[in-house]
Amino acid sequence: MRFFTPVFVLSLVSVLISGCLAHRPQGAFFDANGTRIHYTVEGKGEPVILVHGVAANANLNWRQPGIIAALAQDHQVIAMDDRGHGRSGKPHSPNRYGMEMVEDVVRLMDHLGIEKAHVAGYSLGGFIALKLAVTHPDRLRTVMPCGAGWERMTLERLAKLREIAHEIGLQDNYAPLLGEVGVRQKGFGRVKVFAVNSVFRWFNDDRAIAAVMESLPQLDVTEAQLRANGVPCLSIVGDRDPLKRGVDAMTWVMGNHSVLVIPGGDHYTTLWKKAFREGMRSFLKQHEQRER
Repeated sequence: MRFFTPVFVLSLVSVLISGCLAHRPQGAFFDANGTRIHYTVEGKGEPVILVHGVAANANLNWRQPGIIAALAQDHQVIAMDDRGHGRSGKPHSPNRYGMEMVEDVVRLMDHLGIEKAHVAGYSLGGFIALKLAVTHPDRLRTVMPCGAGWERMTLERLAKLREIAHEIGLQDNYAPLLGEVGVRQKGFGRVKVFAVNSVFRWFNDDRAIAAVMESLPQLDVTEAQLRANGVPCLSIVGDRDPLKRGVDAMTWVMGNHSVLVIPGGDHYTTLWKKAFREGMRSFLKQHEQRER
C-alpha cells in the first residue's frame, strides 16, 4: 500500500511533468525509412544505445533518473526517441512500428557509422533490445533488456494487447496499460491511475501509442532463438515488477544470460535505484575488460 499514497502519486506526476518540460539537449534527427527519429549523443568511449519504454521518451526514461550521466562517464551514450514518441515522427499505422522499431536501432548505428554497440532498453525498449539480439546479433557487443522479458504471444496475450490498443486509441485511456505494469485501480491506486493517465494523454499522441501496442506481436521471440543467443545479455528488473515474469521465463532458457533483480523496485521506481545504474555500468565494464 505504501506505493499508492497521495505523496507518491504527486511525486510521480511531478517527475512525469518535469521529464516533459525540462530542458533537453537539442540533439539531431535522421530519416528512418520515412520516419524522422530524434537522438542525442553524449560522452566518449564504446557506444551504448538506449531505447526507452512506451508512452515515455529518452529524457524521461534515461536522463531524469541519472542514467545517461552515469553511463557517459565511460561511454558514448546515444539516447533515441522511439518512433511514435518524444520528438520523433508519429505515424498512426501499426505496420510503421513493430520490426520497424527494431530496425531503427540498426539504422541509427548505420547513420552514425557504428559497426557494433551495446544496446539497453527498458520496458518496450527491452522487448526491442531482445528482438534485436536474435535478429542482428552481429551488430551487438552486449544487450540489456530491462524491465521486460520473454512474453509468449498466446491468444490471451494477443487479446490483452488489442484491448490496451483499443482503450488508448479510441478512449484516450491508459489504465489497462498501467494495470499491466502493476498500477491497479484499488484504493489510492485509482488516484495514481487518474493522475498518470492525465499526464500520458497530455504529452502523447494516443493514436500513435495505440499503433505501437497493436504492433507488439511482431517483437515475439522463440525459445529456439533464445537458446541460440550468443550475445552477452543482462536483464535488470525490480522484484515488484509484474514484467519480472518474462525475465523468469528466460532463466535457464536463454544462452549467455544473467539477471540482476533490484530489491523494492516496481516497474517505475526501478529506474531510479542506484543499483540499476551501477548494474549497467558494472556489466559494461566487465565485457570491455574481456574484449581487451
